[in-house]
Order: sequence, then structure tokens, then C-alpha cells
Amino acid sequence: MSVRLFVNEARVDVPAGSTVADALHAFDPALAARIAAGDGYVTDARGIAVPLDTPVGPGTILRAVPGGRAHAGGRDAHA
Repeated sequence: MSVRLFVNEARVDVPAGSTVADALHAFDPALAARIAAGDGYVTDARGIAVPLDTPVGPGTILRAVPGGRAHAGGRDAHA
């Protein structure tokens, strides 16, 4: 079974049980490697930084931001 989600407005299909890192790799392996190395971050649809090991589900919306640093505070207390 696959899960359809969105990374930077592009539709991406990944296997059920995938993480943010898996979704990034399916979208753009080079970008995924940059972000995994600390050269960028990923946010959810609300603009809140999410860890790469966060599970994804159907309809998840992610934004990959290369070359930046996530703002201090990390995840939203209400997530």
C-alpha cells in the first residue's frame, strides 16, 4: 500500500510507514542528502519544523528548505 503526499507542491507516493526522510528521498535524493547533513530543514503545512524521522500519512504536506536552519523551538507544542 502506498501513501500519497506532497513535497514542495509536488505529488509523491511512498510506501505506508514511511518517514519525512523517505518522502524527501522519493522527491529529490540530492536535496534529501543535503537536509540530512544539516544543510536545510523541513516544515509541515503550518510552517513548523519537523524531524526527518516523523512518520507521514496520506495528504501530508511538506516543505523542504535547503540551506537554512530551523528556528529554535522545533516542534509545535500542539502538534
